[in-house]
Amino acid sequence: MRRALVALAVCACGTIVAASAAFAEPAEAVAEAEAVLDAFQAALVAGDREGALARLAPEVVIFEAGGAELSRDEYAHHHLAGDMEYLAATRTERVDRRSGTSGELVWALTRSKASGDFRGRPVATLGTETALLARTPDGWRIVHLHWSSREVRTP
Repeated sequence: MRRALVALAVCACGTIVAASAAFAEPAEAVAEAEAVLDAFQAALVAGDREGALARLAPEVVIFEAGGAELSRDEYAHHHLAGDMEYLAATRTERVDRRSGTSGELVWALTRSKASGDFRGRPVATLGTETALLARTPDGWRIVHLHWSSREVRTP
């Protein structure tokens, strides 16, 4: 009887440890994916073209201002340089981020404020970003971004 109880306790502890590991994995996935998202943003700010592109999946889809870029190459040829120029000239502050997982995807919802001067015009905007990242053999990659912003209205 005693051996049966010990075996049961060992199995129960093993189940608890396995369950804890399963619950910890989504948090680790979110942290890893957020680090990729932050590295993408930092590369844009620094003007590091290759560093920014390395964080995007080849099939990334980027929505912004009613438009769409349907691949990493399309983004690289159209808006990447302008995004780097804008972010280098302004200051962006993260206001809030909420993230979670769904299978092999991590989603991140970020709100931000931007200020400064861009091409001789003052900037004061509130922005939102929806990002989806997928786990790939090469690590987490951004597969979708949706950016929108609006001017801050002063009374």
